[in-house]
Amino acid sequence: MPKGLVALAVGGFGIGLTEFLIAGLLPQVAAGFAVSEAAAGRLISGYAVSVAVGAIALTAATARLPRKHVLVGLVVLFVLGNLLSAVAPSYPVMLLGRIVAALCHGSFFGIGSLVARSLVAPERASRAVAVMFAGLTVANVLGVPFGALVGERWGWRAAFWAVTVIGLLALAGIVAFVPSPGQTPPTAPTGLRAQLGAFRSGQVWLTLVATALGYGGMFGAFSYIAYTFTEVGGFSSADVAWLLMVYGVGLVVGNLIGGRAADHDRDRALVLALAGLTVTLAVFGLLATSATASVVLVFLMGVFGFAGVPGMITRVTDYAHGAALAASANVSASNIGNALGAWAGGLAITAGLGYTAPLYVGAGIVLTSVLVMTVAAHRARPAGRQARASAVRR
Repeated sequence: MPKGLVALAVGGFGIGLTEFLIAGLLPQVAAGFAVSEAAAGRLISGYAVSVAVGAIALTAATARLPRKHVLVGLVVLFVLGNLLSAVAPSYPVMLLGRIVAALCHGSFFGIGSLVARSLVAPERASRAVAVMFAGLTVANVLGVPFGALVGERWGWRAAFWAVTVIGLLALAGIVAFVPSPGQTPPTAPTGLRAQLGAFRSGQVWLTLVATALGYGGMFGAFSYIAYTFTEVGGFSSADVAWLLMVYGVGLVVGNLIGGRAADHDRDRALVLALAGLTVTLAVFGLLATSATASVVLVFLMGVFGFAGVPGMITRVTDYAHGAALAASANVSASNIGNALGAWAGGLAITAGLGYTAPLYVGAGIVLTSVLVMTVAAHRARPAGRQARASAVRR
């Protein structure tokens, strides 16, 4: 495994920790700044909005710069944001630190995925992306318990100091081990006009829509999964933490399996992953009262939910001819899908349909993603082999 890939995975791990650990620290942060729980919650929503905006804005602004230099700048931004959060004297400064740290999120995974695939042979592109995203999936498993544990022992500021150190390690690794090709590949679009030109491809848009719908369905169900466990499955609130870790382990497994499967037959792997997620969510709704079934199904929900991520990233960048803006747009699409899915699941609960309703709503949304991806795969068949053959090593 190239050392540069490990450095990118460490960066992904740090960024993932920043996103997830705050959930376990909200009570302490709220008490520390004497703000309400709702105000503390804006440290999460503000981060999400900043991710969506930063993914497009920073990628567009840095399109002509060497990708290694951009990655270094993004990690520096990440370190500064977490450092600001660690020393924040007031709630507004804390919120600013969260926003600054989040700006790098989408661009790091978008541009980082292009750099990751440039470090390996073209036929291993999706596996390379999966390795980079492995840091994010592991952070999903460890983020909340890490934040809660460190916060309980040494205070919530210590958690952000720890993430700052991880960011510095990632920065050192990227500087030392990611090659410096000088500029982006000559076939890759540079400049805002050229980057936007990549969005003339119908395949790019179909992939982005499939990504948004796939993520939206999964997170529409996941957003309310704690209520499903406690109100339907009969679990105690203390059980939710380890059940979420089971889900996180599923993400790790699905990411690695999905990367390998996408390198073998990408479109088929994506359709099967989305179809598997559809079935899992629907069956989960039917069997949510069974504790044993719930454990198995939340694991499968993680497996199928993340199995499509590496393939979606390499697919959108192949059809965008390596445009970094398209890779970052894929990250933004997933965040938009998260927000819409959570909104749709909340509507179902508000309508009195019960705490299994988000699972059925999620299954319906992901089924739409299956249809979109099937259409995309069918249209791509004649040109699919040519597109893969002409994909540059990014």
